[in-house]
Amino acid sequence: QVHLVESGGGLVQPGGSLRLSCAASGNSFNLNFMGWYRQAPGKERELVATSTSGGATNYANSVKGRFTISRDNAKNTVSLQMNSLKPEDTAVYYCRMSNYWGKGTLVTVSS
Repeated sequence: QVHLVESGGGLVQPGGSLRLSCAASGNSFNLNFMGWYRQAPGKERELVATSTSGGATNYANSVKGRFTISRDNAKNTVSLQMNSLKPEDTAVYYCRMSNYWGKGTLVTVSS
């Protein structure tokens, strides 16, 4: 079993930055696929950014140029640097590694 723990969420003003981190523990090898998803109130969960161990990344159009996903394969961690945050980025952000999910961390963008 793999246990994922996210950190780094919080309240930030529009235009600000936050960095989310996610660490895996347990039987955490072969975690090729890593990603971040988010779910805003009243909306479905959506993909934000993904990364494979081969270096391929993918971003939602709404975050391209503002968010950057990075990973440390040796440490089984994945991070999401979020810049130029907008109120519409407000959501619970979930880390995913392979088929495992974290419990989420809340990001609120508000003045």
